[in-house]
Amino acid sequence: MKTLQKCEFNSKIQQRVEKIINDYKLIQEDDLIAVALSGGKDSVLTLHLLKKFQEKMDFDMLAIAVDEGIKGYRGHGMDAAEKNAKILGVELISKSFESEMGFTLDDTYSLFKSACIPCGVFRRHILNKTAYEIGASKIATGHNLDDEIQSFLMSFARADVIKFSKFGPRLETIHPKLIPRIKPLWNTPEKEVGIWAVMNDIDVHLDECPYSKLSLRAKTKDFLNRAESKRPGTKKAIMDSFIKSLDIEKSAVKLNECEKCGEPCSSQICKACEMKEIIKNNIY
Repeated sequence: MKTLQKCEFNSKIQQRVEKIINDYKLIQEDDLIAVALSGGKDSVLTLHLLKKFQEKMDFDMLAIAVDEGIKGYRGHGMDAAEKNAKILGVELISKSFESEMGFTLDDTYSLFKSACIPCGVFRRHILNKTAYEIGASKIATGHNLDDEIQSFLMSFARADVIKFSKFGPRLETIHPKLIPRIKPLWNTPEKEVGIWAVMNDIDVHLDECPYSKLSLRAKTKDFLNRAESKRPGTKKAIMDSFIKSLDIEKSAVKLNECEKCGEPCSSQICKACEMKEIIKNNIY
């Protein structure tokens, strides 16, 4: 009975993700997909499902794991990323803040209002740079339905309308050096991702980041979970509302190339280089 339930549950998630991939044309023949693999449940599920989808479509894939340098936390995530990539026969490229930037997140987080700020900037910088260097056509991230709703509400609260263009399962190419993102788990609830990992006995990193507790995302997540608990279906209703009512101009943001590192950015100097300068002036 349990085996049957597992098969039905796995099939449900797989069919939903395949529908997103097909409906939004997330993957084309001959694509090289770079999976942003943290070792957490969302990115690991993305890796497993895309590997399965390779049976139906001819594309290549590999994975990129970034070690931010969080002592006592990040090690298991990197181990889980390596283990799952090996099991599936997917090439894994490992990078780190220390090797790419010259410092760890532990070294520098105190210089910023929230550790999530430099973490997100440097992680995206390294992922994009690596994906571009290997010739990837897209980066697949593990953003699930909960992540997407949280991100949109956070941008809404800040009146950051520019980030509205990042909403959706597929981001178009807006600069030759900015690798577009796809989100196969875009309409998959976080709870189901967790059930999948436990039900299939998958080695994933389930610990919460020690720096995330005081972040706006953590507060937004807690608010949404409490709302969902009181009124089931709230998250889906919010997502449906976004899909129906938002007409976002995806090409509104015009990008330059950073004068220091050459990475695409909206200003003359990218955020990663700006933050590196702050760190340099305060630590070294």
